Amino acid sequence: MKDVYSAIKVTDNVYWVGAIDWTIRDFHGYTTPHGSTYNAYLVMADDITLIDTVKAPFKDEMLSRIRSVVDPSKIKYIISNHSEMDHSGCLSEVIDFIKPEKVFASTVGVKTLKELFHDTHEITPVKDGETLSLGNMELTFMETRMIHWPDSMFTYLAKDELLFSQDAFGMHLASLERFADEIPASTLEYEGATYYANIVLPYSPVVLKTLDKVAASGMKIKVIAPDHGPVWRKDIGWIIDLYKKWASQKPTAKAVVVYATMWHSTEKMAGAISEALAQAGVKVKLLSMNETHRSEVIYEVLDAGALIVGSPTLNNNILPQMADVMTYLKGLKPANKIGAAFGSYGWSGESVKHLEAMLKEMKVEIAAESIAVKNVPDDDVLRKCHEMGKAIAAELLKRATVAN
Repeated sequence: MKDVYSAIKVTDNVYWVGAIDWTIRDFHGYTTPHGSTYNAYLVMADDITLIDTVKAPFKDEMLSRIRSVVDPSKIKYIISNHSEMDHSGCLSEVIDFIKPEKVFASTVGVKTLKELFHDTHEITPVKDGETLSLGNMELTFMETRMIHWPDSMFTYLAKDELLFSQDAFGMHLASLERFADEIPASTLEYEGATYYANIVLPYSPVVLKTLDKVAASGMKIKVIAPDHGPVWRKDIGWIIDLYKKWASQKPTAKAVVVYATMWHSTEKMAGAISEALAQAGVKVKLLSMNETHRSEVIYEVLDAGALIVGSPTLNNNILPQMADVMTYLKGLKPANKIGAAFGSYGWSGESVKHLEAMLKEMKVEIAAESIAVKNVPDDDVLRKCHEMGKAIAAELLKRATVAN
């Protein structure tokens, strides 16, 4: 019963030998309700090569899949495209077990792996554009720093026109289907966008440069094999175009209203703002942080043109759940947004000023005067909220028209 897992053939020369994590529900703050995969790949060349490993607890599953194809001791090379421990967690143990002739990583990857494991394994650095002969086929390395760690790189197998893309083009999705064309397009787009928003978004300028770099390289790509989620073997242009769209962050006629509430006063204000936005023809997503996870917020913000935030005042500050999501959004650096702040208070009333300052720090352009109300909003205040929504909608629709 030891070797119950099997490899899955990706191309004539490449097998998927990764692991499926059905139970993971949090990935450094990003909720993963549908689990994930840790993808590793076996290149069956003259010099057999393992591309990446898996998270430490899944080492035996990976080795079981490898054994379904070949004796692991016959692996000559291991390549680490990305040092993060969901891909390198068992690397040291695997090196000790397989005893490969060489292990390769980017220049920064070599340093990072040493800092992570503090062991004596020798890792050979490879440079951007460097090639490695596997006898009857060849690998080419491409540095992709900050997609999404400084050590990240792509590896390209020319014989199969296959790009091992590490975290790019991936998603957190556990499934027994290994190929994207076996999964509904709506699922792929949602999970891909959620992954991009929560993991890749801060590096969008680098993504656009890297896509240009890949296009300029002349690489013919028939298959993209990422480190998470399904393998792309059809409609490659579809996922690449989505990456271009997400990375460009062009303003759209969509507004996200994010708020937290204590006694429903801020909630009433959020409702009035949202209603005005919708009446003006803007798509609206209204999210209460009393019920919503931060990773769902950034998913909605990804394709939005406006971010409007609200909170009552608690202890001269904003509510903790708003502090949480605002800190998260700041780190992910959504671009090209307009917005405003609103909220209620009992006596001191600092929350709205704090929110507006946070928006400005995130480079969100303030498009309407902030609204703060003492205790419960009356009809006059709700009318002001409605006017705020109308003003933001007018500006948003103008920008969306220009951008598209």
